[in-house]
Formats: sequence, structure tokens, C-alpha cells
Amino acid sequence: MTETNEPSPASPQRVSFWTEDLLAIVIGWTILVASMASVTFVTATPSPDAEQTGANAETETQHALAPYIGKPSRWYENPVDSFRKEDKPSVTVFFDGQPIDLESGGIFGSDGKPLKVVSSKKEPGRAVNPNGDPVETILIDGATIESPNLTIRSEPVFKSGFARLIGTLGAGLIIGVLFTFVLLISGGRAKQFLIGFPVIFSLAVLAYMMAGQAAVSAYNLEYALWALLVGLLISNTVGTPNWIRGAVRTEFFIKTGLVLLGSEILMSRLLALGLPGVFVAWVVTPIVLVTTFWFGQRVLKIKSATLNMVISADMSVCGVSAAIAAAAACRAKKEELSLAIGMSLSFTVIMMVVMPVVIRGVGMDEVLGGAWMGGTIDSTGAVAAAGEFLGDKALEVAATIKMIQNILIGVIAFCIAVFWTTYMDGDGGSKNRIGWSEIWLRFPKFILGFIAASIAFSLIAGLSDDGTLWTSASIEVTKGLRSWLFCLAFVSIGLETNYGSIRDNLSGGKPLLLYVCGQTLNLTLTLAMAYLMFKVVFPQTE
Repeated sequence: MTETNEPSPASPQRVSFWTEDLLAIVIGWTILVASMASVTFVTATPSPDAEQTGANAETETQHALAPYIGKPSRWYENPVDSFRKEDKPSVTVFFDGQPIDLESGGIFGSDGKPLKVVSSKKEPGRAVNPNGDPVETILIDGATIESPNLTIRSEPVFKSGFARLIGTLGAGLIIGVLFTFVLLISGGRAKQFLIGFPVIFSLAVLAYMMAGQAAVSAYNLEYALWALLVGLLISNTVGTPNWIRGAVRTEFFIKTGLVLLGSEILMSRLLALGLPGVFVAWVVTPIVLVTTFWFGQRVLKIKSATLNMVISADMSVCGVSAAIAAAAACRAKKEELSLAIGMSLSFTVIMMVVMPVVIRGVGMDEVLGGAWMGGTIDSTGAVAAAGEFLGDKALEVAATIKMIQNILIGVIAFCIAVFWTTYMDGDGGSKNRIGWSEIWLRFPKFILGFIAASIAFSLIAGLSDDGTLWTSASIEVTKGLRSWLFCLAFVSIGLETNYGSIRDNLSGGKPLLLYVCGQTLNLTLTLAMAYLMFKVVFPQTE
């Protein structure tokens, strides 16, 4: 991505393109190897009853770093609760407006048996008879049991201590130490990074806390949006202080995070839905990407080809991660990446809410609806939320389609880099095309770390004993660090972006029109392909 601001005296010295990519791979793989080495296997001893039924002992995993890597989570009224772990909710039963204790008896169901209440995080209040059989549906916040006078109210409860604060500080310490060390050995102004990093990390913590507020979280307004807004607010009001610019390492954070993301893209996902899933994710996606880019260049005539490409990749592949990889491959400006991510997050929220309603309204089944959402909604988290709204089957299909689509990130980035180097930057019509050595020089080499991580973790999960357990336990931890790196990158983007440049890119409404037209094509082709694959060619997939 291209620098747009004039470097100030305190701006970080940019290390060479190759060195930064190499260091991103080194940091990423250091984290991956350390995480895998920290996993231990524990054989759970079956209970006496289980032994009598012939049940085998189960193998479980423990991760030594798990307690020290975390992030702020959901909170309701007190922001401090974001650093505590949520416990089972407190359930209070009211009769005629007065709290009562069902365990003491005296309140009976229609079957004449006394009622009691069981609860969990997913089922805050449920009335059951002494045999454990439900006598009514799940009751939450004022819903009645057997009488309009009998109600249940659930209140969130948090455990004592600040376990998530320990994890948050631990994540910051790990990232800070690793980046300071590699900058020190590469001459990348480690001292300036160390001075500014606590501030950048604190802003990332604030972004997570804002995203974790219960009402905000319900609308899936993710940390990426708040991190961008926090950075933009500072840079466009008081300005980004020079003394923290040494820690504003947008590309470095992004590249390292994408290397970690590679470990989460397991090839076994291809086998989950077979050819139908591959066709929906891999055939439609490149068609939409190429068509949208062509439309932006030839029809809308968007001035910035890099902005066009980042929006096209963001919308057609998998949202933020694809936009980041595409921006690195074509060297887009940071404000262009900010604009693409902002539009993506905004439309993701809309589609996450609207698509399940439309699918149910037209009577579409869960498999077809899940495939449609998985191929079109940008964010993996939003895909899961929308799928869960429809049902378990829709959730499974949607999430699998999205993960198959995510595998394309490395391939798409490579193709964009080659296309940009040989055609866009190489005066494609002339005979003096840029050679492969120049392509290699410009190629975002951190993608090789991404691909290597995907292949390595796929082989471990598929070929070694307990490989799935091993990789899953490791990914659970590295995913947390990857999210922190992306959050730090979004904060950095905001701190480096001038609102005026975003406004200039939005002038005339062409980027917004490009996104809407591209997404319309994406919705249409994905639905058609999903129907063809899941209903006509492979109906047994259901």
C-alpha cells in the first residue's frame, strides 16, 4: 500500500519490501510454532458409569498460552465487565410481581407437579418439572410460564477476577516484544515503536470494548469498524502525534496477521461439501471479481484502478481479509483500503439482517439459503450469525462455503500481483513488459507464509494422530493474536488517513455504485450457482 503522507521527522523508517515481508513470515511462524509446541494432550478418565457402558477414554487438549492470550468480551452496563468472564446468568422468578423460590415448592404446572428453573448461557430461563422435562418453552425477560403472573427474569453474572484483562495484557506483551525485537535486528527504529506501541494497543483495546457492548454486539458491528473510527477521529481532530507514529506499522501488522490466518484455512474444508461447495465458492468468485473490476474501469471509469481492485476483491471474495491482501498486491493507498473496508462492514451488517428474513419469507430451505449467504456476506462472523438465525444446517453450510472461499485469498493476491506488475504497471500494450524478476520483486511475499501455513496445518490435521485436536487447540490461540494484529492495523490505518482523501475518493458516488452493482451481480450469480449445484446437479448433498 502506498504512503500518502509526507514523512515527518518521527515517522518510522520504512524497511525494504522484502525485509518487511520476510520479518512478517518470521514473526507469524514463530507464533505458529510456539503455539503448536504449547499444546499438550490429556486423556480423560471415564466415569465408573461410562466404563460399565464400554465408553473409551477421550483425549483432550490443553494450551499453556491460552490463559495469557485473550481480549475484552461482551459487557452490558459496566465496561469493566469486558475484562471478566461471563458466568451462568442469575435467574429470578416472579409471581404477582414478587420474587419467589421455585425450589421451595408451592408453584405447580398444569400437570400438577412443582416447577423449578434451570439455566445456562444459551438458555437463561427454562421451567422444568422434577423429571427435567420442559413444561413450557424457553422463557426470557418477562415471558410467562403457566400463568400471566408467573415470569422469569435473567440477569448477566460475571466471575470475580479479571481473567480477560490478563489475556489482553498478555497479547499486547507478546506482540510488542516480538515486533520490537525484529525491528531491533532489522534497523527499523525499535525505540520509536516501543514508545508508541502502548498507545496504539490501548486504542485497539478501546475498539474491542466498544464492539463488545451487548447492544452493539447484537448488530455485529465488529472491532474493525470501531478501530477505524477511533483512528480517524484522532487523526482528523487533534492529529496523530509524531511520537506515536513509530508504532503505526499498518502493513507490518497486516502481513503478520495474514500469515497467521493461513493456519485457519484448512484444505479439509473442501471435502465438507464436496464439489457443490467448490463451485459456489470458486467459480462465482473470480467471475464477480473480474467483471466488477472491468465494470469499474470501463463503465464507471473510476480514476483509481487500485481503489477499484480493492473494492472488487473485498466484495467478491471475503471482505476485510481479501481487501487487505489485494491492497498489498496492487499497492493501494491506505485511504482506499479504509474506504473499501468501511463500505464492506456497512453492507455486511445490512445483509446479515436482511438476507435471513428474505430467505425465510420466500420459503427457501436451509441448505440453499446457507450456501447463498456463505458466498455473498463478506465477514465470516456475520455469515455465522446469519446462518444461525436460519438454523443449524444453514449455519454449517454457510460457514463451510465461506471457509472454502477464504482459501482463495492467497491465489487471488498472487494473480492480482502478476496482473498489476505485467499489465497495469507494465504498459500492457507495449513489448517492454516487466520480467519475472520484477514480478518476484514486487510480489507480496508474505502470501507465501500464508500458503505454507495453510498447507502445513492441513497436513497435520489430516495425516497425524489427533491432528485435528492439535491444530484446533493451536488455532484457538493464534486466532486471538491474529485478531489483535488486524485491530492494530485498522487503528493504524485510521491514524494515517485524512478524511478529506476518503471524501475525494467517494466524490461522485462511483465507489459506492461499484460496490452495489458488484454485490448485486454476486447475489444473483451465487444464488443461481447454489441452486444449480445443490438442487439440480447434486440434490443428495442436502
